[in-house]
Amino acid sequence: MDAAARAEAASVVWRPQPGPQTALLACPVFEAFFGGARGGGKTDGVLGEWAVHADRYGAAAIGLMVRRTRVELAETFERARALFGPLGATFTAVPMRCVMPGGARLTFAYLERDADAEGYQGHSYTRVYVEEAGNFPSPAPIMKLFATLRSGAGVPCRIRLTGNPGGPGHQWVRARYIDPAPLGWQVIRDDRTGLERVYIPSRVTDNRHLGADYVSRLKAAGSPELVRAWLEGDWSVIAGAFFPEFDAGRHIIAPRALPEHWQRFRSLDWGSARPFSVGWWAVSDGTLPDIARGALVRYREWYGSTGEPNVGLRLTAEEVATGIKRREASDPGQVLGVADPAIFSSDGGPSIAERMGRAGVTFKPADNARVARMGALGGWDQVRQRLKGDAEGQPMMLIFATCVDAIRTLPALQHDGSRPEDVDTEGEDHAADEIRYACMSRPMMRDAPPVQKPLPPGVFRIADLRPERARADGRV
Repeated sequence: MDAAARAEAASVVWRPQPGPQTALLACPVFEAFFGGARGGGKTDGVLGEWAVHADRYGAAAIGLMVRRTRVELAETFERARALFGPLGATFTAVPMRCVMPGGARLTFAYLERDADAEGYQGHSYTRVYVEEAGNFPSPAPIMKLFATLRSGAGVPCRIRLTGNPGGPGHQWVRARYIDPAPLGWQVIRDDRTGLERVYIPSRVTDNRHLGADYVSRLKAAGSPELVRAWLEGDWSVIAGAFFPEFDAGRHIIAPRALPEHWQRFRSLDWGSARPFSVGWWAVSDGTLPDIARGALVRYREWYGSTGEPNVGLRLTAEEVATGIKRREASDPGQVLGVADPAIFSSDGGPSIAERMGRAGVTFKPADNARVARMGALGGWDQVRQRLKGDAEGQPMMLIFATCVDAIRTLPALQHDGSRPEDVDTEGEDHAADEIRYACMSRPMMRDAPPVQKPLPPGVFRIADLRPERARADGRV
């Protein structure tokens, strides 16, 4: 390298690495999700994209950089100082803001509560960046920021998000960006809005600044499944799952006919703006050799969602009751029910449980203990115990493959940051709650009726000698 080349290299504060970072900076798509693995250069990628945007449009470039918590935001802010300070950018702590030499402004903010996004309505930005989108349990606050993307100066408006597998928002991130095109690089057009989005996968191997020692440290930091998620961006792995015991191979079974004499019951977690969840269960008496005696089999579910993550159908209690009756009309025997005790409360009018009862669907209050107390197992412990199985290793909870929302949401539950023994209730926990009610209901087994052995010819039981039975049998 000659002296001129060395001088030019010394004057370059940052340049995108070939591959995903370069693709992000050149991406013309309105919405881009950048990431998939740890160490893929995500923060530098979005800060670099902002620098290019700011240089091109000057004072007309107005950006917002968002993270879930202030602690996370401080890390990004310090990285911006390191990158943009040598370029002549100025910084203020309150508000947390960077002003580039040409007048472009980038504000740093955190949305610790979903309602915090309301404070940005009416703002106008040409760029919105959401770092670690998977830390947001719901996409709702992020979706609200879409309305802030507008410009009267003809500047193209874009939103850029980053993230890894895991976190409370794993499911909605996966559903929005990964599932439509698992390999990435494919532009997806939203049929409802007409807007386009793309997933730009980034792996640790794309970051040439990280050596083998970084990979070794990651491998030492977690389970094989977690390390695979971190290194390969494997979205089928649930990092930090509350129920790591859940195993699709053990707990999911193909639908089948169940013995009619098995006890049936249902469990309900109520929701209106958020989804409600109803699960139907059969209690095994051990007559099927591959299902343990006492195991719960979830053979049907009804998840009251619009299809958007964590958005409910807003049905009335009467409409839900009607739907329940229709679905269980062909079930053998009486179907009992347990539900969240909250539906039994009334405030100046009939309770939800009372209204459903009038429509012909009754419940009794479920045991709503979430965590262990006074030596008794809590609800989550009961669920965990059934997932682990009996002494022989047979699972004590099985789920029909048709119960897609329980299968989708139960293994994705995350630990509450302040109460590790509880789940993060900001996630999609509705099916999990009614599963907990089912496990806490002390379900009873109903044994098969005894099979009567045939008697020798000419010998009758006392009941068989009654005139009405004899006439029915054609003996008189």
